Amino acid sequence: MITPRSPIVALGVGVAAPPAVLVAIYLFFAGHNQPGGGFAAGLVLGALVALRAIAGRRAPATSTTLLWIGAGLAAGVAVLPVAFGDAVLDQRVVDVTVPLLGKVKSGTALVFDAGVAAIVVGLVMAVLDGLGISRIADPSPESETAAKVEGGS
Repeated sequence: MITPRSPIVALGVGVAAPPAVLVAIYLFFAGHNQPGGGFAAGLVLGALVALRAIAGRRAPATSTTLLWIGAGLAAGVAVLPVAFGDAVLDQRVVDVTVPLLGKVKSGTALVFDAGVAAIVVGLVMAVLDGLGISRIADPSPESETAAKVEGGS
């Protein structure tokens, strides 16, 4: 039997969510020069999705969309340079001068990292869905009855 949701756990996850998102953003952008990147940021965001679902904040929606978006971004960045006569996964770097930040460099690797992050979060959501997180996140009497019928107890 699933115990009712704890308001303390829900509050803790709600308080921890904004710093976790900031850490994920930092890892995402710091990944080109230091440890981190799309995979590490995706893991932090995936852990946040899992914690929110377990705390009953919101069960994850369909993961297929995130998986397709991530695969499309990664494949597009990998194949697009071939159309311009370059090698697969060749990186282009763009320099932009922003008024408050000064000179900012970015490249196609950033788009690839966004695709990797989307794939990792989508996979975490798919695993949660496969484990039946909707029954854990929504402990209503209907879902408990369905769990008893499926489990035979």
